[in-house]
Amino acid sequence: MLPDFRVRQRDYLLEITRTITQELDLQKVLKRILRIAIEMLAGQAGLIALKEANSWRVAAGHGIPAAFLRYLEPLLAEERAAELDVDELNRMLKELTYTASQGLLNGTAISLVTHGQVIGVIFIFRSYPDLFSANDKQLLQSFADQAAIAVFNARLYSQVILEKQRLDALIDGAADGILILNADHSIERVNDAFERICGQTDEQVRGKRHDEVIDWARKPDGMTLEEAEAQGWPLTTNAHLYVEGDLKRSEPPNVPVGITYAPLLTPDGQVRNIIVTVRDITHFRNADEMKATFISIVSHELKTPVALIKGYASTLRRDDARWDKHVIQDSLAVIEDEADRLTQMIEDLLDASRLQAGGLTMNRTDLSLPNLAQRLAERFQTQTKNHTLTVDFPADFPVIMGDETRIEQVFSNLISNAIKYSQKGRIQISGDLRPEQVIITVSDEGPGIDPHDMPHIFDRFYRSDTAVRKTKGAGLGLYLARAIVEAHGGRIWLDPQHGSGARVCFSLPR
Repeated sequence: MLPDFRVRQRDYLLEITRTITQELDLQKVLKRILRIAIEMLAGQAGLIALKEANSWRVAAGHGIPAAFLRYLEPLLAEERAAELDVDELNRMLKELTYTASQGLLNGTAISLVTHGQVIGVIFIFRSYPDLFSANDKQLLQSFADQAAIAVFNARLYSQVILEKQRLDALIDGAADGILILNADHSIERVNDAFERICGQTDEQVRGKRHDEVIDWARKPDGMTLEEAEAQGWPLTTNAHLYVEGDLKRSEPPNVPVGITYAPLLTPDGQVRNIIVTVRDITHFRNADEMKATFISIVSHELKTPVALIKGYASTLRRDDARWDKHVIQDSLAVIEDEADRLTQMIEDLLDASRLQAGGLTMNRTDLSLPNLAQRLAERFQTQTKNHTLTVDFPADFPVIMGDETRIEQVFSNLISNAIKYSQKGRIQISGDLRPEQVIITVSDEGPGIDPHDMPHIFDRFYRSDTAVRKTKGAGLGLYLARAIVEAHGGRIWLDPQHGSGARVCFSLPR
């Protein structure tokens, strides 16, 4: 029959072996190791310190107050060898217990060593004066060798968990949608961004096949994943696949997306997973559409004045005709008007480019809005016989700080729109006072603005269907007006009327 201490040693080593195989939570492993070590050596208290880079950290303690642990920190910081100086430790403990009445008279320290590196130290303290015997230290060292493996595995597991948490945070925090596919194209998981793009939750799509979720509204631009794999994709680790198209959503409308497939291969070259990145390209498609609209509008709007200028100039230059003075004057007037219109369009385009590049500067001076409005009303009145332009400002309307040229551009755009889009009637320019701002309103008695067009009326190059058919323009006037007003610290908006006519308001700081 084995002696008692051998039985006890066997039982302790069996328990730590079970800990190695059954437990991977680092804190639980450390607490169990410490409890067994204290029981094994008939101690009253103990702690485990782990080595992290070039410093030590108390990772678990039993029976030791926080003040005691703080006292030991400088000693831990000086650890250099596999075993601390026990005599010096005992002397310090005696001084400390004498002051704090801890009753811990001696202790021993055994290093946790695995893979040839010291990863930690176990401290065991006793409350009676007998020194630790050689058998005690041998038993603790055997235990420590096994405990070091348990600690190493638990720390490795903790690092794996931490890396998984980081990866999850990275995937869920990505702006683009991400799907992780298994080799059979079943969906392992998706992130929050994909849920927003697709309109389905992770629980709804997990386990489904890729082609059930990535459902194209029409044939996409590029090969689908299934078509590419039929042709041998992927041949290499970096063989990314890209496709664009309109993705069907659980609820309309469809969303334009660009999808990138990246294979994750096993060492023998087989597909383990496919990482799918889904990007909402609505913004880029809108930019392309705006670019096409810009080219179309500008081409059309430039063509008309150029054709008129060339036509009248060619007519006046004919050698086989003699024109009287009135015909020549009328023709030159048309050429001048079309040249002015062409110049204004070019200026608007340049202003739009400057605005996009952040280069629309303001030259602020004292500005009387009633005088400016009256001057412009008189000028535009000469251009129409079907409208009556009126100006209505309070007598105490204040002088404000603003760029006169730019504010005049705002007035001109609003008044000219009122003339173009209303057949006849009164066009009123009025002002109103608020404690911190002034409000200017330009209203007409025309058909008004279609509610469908109101959200887009200040967008660049936007023109309603009616405007495209009946009037000329590039769709930049209100866009520039909004930019100028906002550059002055104000805002511009539509004020819908229940009767007839359009009503546009803008505010400026007093």
